[in-house]
Order: sequence, then structure tokens, then C-alpha cells
Amino acid sequence: MRKILLPIITILAILLLTGCSSSGGKEIKIGLNAELTGSIPVLGQSSKNAAMMAVEEINQAGGLEVGGTKYKVTLVVEDNEDKAESAASATQKLINQDRVLAMIGPNASRNAIPAAAVAESARVPMISPWSTNPKTTENKKYVLRACFIDDFQGVVVAKFASDKLGAKKAAVLFDVASEYNKGIAEIFKKSFEGNGGQVVAFETYTKGDKDFSAQLTKIKEANPDVLFLPNYYSEVPLQVEQARKLGYTGQIIGSDSWGNPEIIKLGGKNMEGLFFSTHYAPDIATPVAQKFIKAYQEKYKSTPDDVAALTYDAFGMLFQAIKTAGKVDRQAVRDALASITKYEGVTGTMQFKGTGDPIKSAVIIKIENGKFNYFTSINP
Repeated sequence: MRKILLPIITILAILLLTGCSSSGGKEIKIGLNAELTGSIPVLGQSSKNAAMMAVEEINQAGGLEVGGTKYKVTLVVEDNEDKAESAASATQKLINQDRVLAMIGPNASRNAIPAAAVAESARVPMISPWSTNPKTTENKKYVLRACFIDDFQGVVVAKFASDKLGAKKAAVLFDVASEYNKGIAEIFKKSFEGNGGQVVAFETYTKGDKDFSAQLTKIKEANPDVLFLPNYYSEVPLQVEQARKLGYTGQIIGSDSWGNPEIIKLGGKNMEGLFFSTHYAPDIATPVAQKFIKAYQEKYKSTPDDVAALTYDAFGMLFQAIKTAGKVDRQAVRDALASITKYEGVTGTMQFKGTGDPIKSAVIIKIENGKFNYFTSINP
């Protein structure tokens, strides 16, 4: 009896250890930490759509081949509710309970920064599709992003305002409590003034505010040539509407937080002729991007926004790194991610050189005829 029990115990122990591993035997679990509820649920859903599509494509092709073995990819989705504390707890759950190999998201910097601290401490690879704040990856080895950073974007928008729009005076209205909004506002100010311009008003609000008349009155009185609103798609239409009602007639520009078409639905004609910086333009898409856009449209009956495109790229980079690593191991995957010298994605070609921030281009979009239209590209 003892001779029979020992092999059984050994087999059970092996099965138990395998079930607790990152891969789960023939399965690789990937976490998605997204803003499915809260103030930007449209972006969270875009991210989830792209994630499901990326995983489905891999599995339909027979799974992810790693070291000669095919693995099914399982997506584990957590809603961070667009709250910093929820983003951190969702990260802990994905790592400690779900035992994911790696995590994609969060998207908003205010959620990605606390999540990144947890992932880094646990030594679990994390890729944020959309967080542009430098703090997300700063001094971290296990946290990367699929987008450019605010240091680059702030310079791009400031240069565009002065060089292309001929602005000499600028004003800024931003959410002082949000890492993303505050960070890019400060970088824009520094860069615009460095280009010889003058920031004549630097006004703030906090998330949830609906009345911006006091700040916009000060801005109008300062008479800027351009008003920069580095705020989210759900807030900008109301800010633009109130600015126009108060009589501000100058140009209004934004950042990649404008990148969902919902901003046009909410803002209507007030959004016509406005510019913003972002990650890709569907109307000048490369063959790689065109294939993604077509598949996304067929599946979800809508054009993918930049968050969807960046999420898809984040999964693509992760899959490439897992294959390169040759084994289902968090450290090996992290090392392979950091060593990517070329990845041809939907949002362009990217590479990593010593940091978790990819080297890639930005584009400027102009809103015309109720659509996002490519205007120009800005290289690093």
C-alpha cells in the first residue's frame, strides 16, 4: 500500500505545483487591469475589446508557442473602477490569486502609477498601453508602456502651437489632482516658454467639477492665442462649450486624452477645427494597422480608438517577448521585453533602449467634418 501511495502523493504534489505556476501547465494567464467603470468607461471597454481580440487571434492560431510547446492564452480581466486604490488592489489580485504571467494596463496614469508600484515590487511584467506620465516607469525594471511619454508629448504640442499655429501666448486649464493632466500641463508650459512664448494663464480644477466659468473668465481676459486642455474626453466638451459661451474665440488644442470619438459625440460642432496629439491616425494606417482596424470594425462595429490600438500593441509586444524568452517565466519575459529592438505595431515601429519607454512617433489630429483626420507627424 505504501508503495502505491507514494507515487500518488508525488503526482498530486506535481499537479499542485503546476497549478500554482504562472503558466498553469499548458495555459498562460495574462491579466488586464482596465477602467471598465468610473469616469472613462468607454476607454476601458476599448482596451478590453482589443485585449479579447488579441488573445482570441493567438488561440485560434493554435496558441502561443514557447520553447516548442503550444500554450493556450487565458485573459483575466479586472475592473479598476478608475480609482488608484482599486488599480493597486486589482494588480495584487491578478498577481497573487490569479497567478498571471504578466499584466496589461491600467491605462490612465492616475491608475497606472500605483499599479506599477505593486507590479515592480512583485517583479511581474506590466505594460501600460496608454499611461504617458513618466512616473509610471520611472526607476522600474518590470514596468513598460506602449505609448510615448508626456515629456515628449508636451514638447510636441508646445512646438505645434508655436510653429504651426503661430501662437505667442498660451493658456492652460487642467485637473490638478490627476498625475497625467498636471504632468503634461507643466511640461507644455516649460516647453512653450522655452520656445519664446508666454503662458498667460495656468488654471486648475479637480475631477468631477462641472463649472469652469471662473477659470475660463480669467483665461479669456488674458487673451491667449491658444488654449491647451490636456484633459479627458469626458470633460473637454463641457470646457470647450463654456469657453465659447464666454466669448473665447482662439484656437483650442489637446493631448492624447482626447483620442476617443466619444469626444465628438459629446462636443458636437464645438469640436470642429480643433487639434490634439495622439498615437496613431486610422486614415494613414500602415498595412499592419489596416489589418487591425478592419478586424476590429468587423468584430465590434466601430473604429478602434488609440487605447484599443495601444492595448493591441501591448499584447503583441508581450506575445513576442514570451516567444523570445523561450519559457514561461516572469523574469525571462521581462528581460525579453526590455530587449525589444524592433516591434512593428498598429501605432508604429517601437523599440526600447534602457528604459520602459518606447522610442516612437506622435501624430497631430485635426477634427473635421465630425471625424479624426491626420494632420502631421512628429518624430522623437
